[in-house]
Amino acid sequence: MSDFLSFTLESIRNGGTFMAWMESRRLEWAPLMAARLRYLLEGYTFVLLCDEQRSWYEEYFLKNINAKATRPMLPFVSLNALCKKKIQSSEDIALLNDLLDVLFPKGYVYFYIGNATDPKSLIAKSKDDSLLWLFDEQLQDSFYLNSKDKHLDIKLISLYELFDVSLDAILFSKVQLG
Repeated sequence: MSDFLSFTLESIRNGGTFMAWMESRRLEWAPLMAARLRYLLEGYTFVLLCDEQRSWYEEYFLKNINAKATRPMLPFVSLNALCKKKIQSSEDIALLNDLLDVLFPKGYVYFYIGNATDPKSLIAKSKDDSLLWLFDEQLQDSFYLNSKDKHLDIKLISLYELFDVSLDAILFSKVQLG
């Protein structure tokens, strides 16, 4: 059984040219992902939300995350599917967090992918244990991406692939999270 950082490096190198950009970023990625994916093993639900420009990615992610017949279904849900109300204020965020506490008594983690200035990012930033893939803002315990990167969509797909193989490795005890 290997450690998560070594597994990440091996997965990146096996991922081909579309994954090569991640090799220099693996030291940011691996500790963050190991810490957040530990919640999955503890029974937490991941509540996915994306900014408007990445709505296609939210659909892609949710369509593919449980498509494998070789692993159990995983608790990834869309915030849009749970709550249609437009969350605008800190009071709305507090009420949403209360609702999710009731819906997911084992716990939940916000998984936000998008621009750091989008109002939805405030929802995810309301909890310290959120998994954040932020555009144009470097925040501690988040993964930074540049929204002006002409290869951003390809990078998002490659991040999904790395995330997906990481899930398999963790679920099937091929790696230790630390």
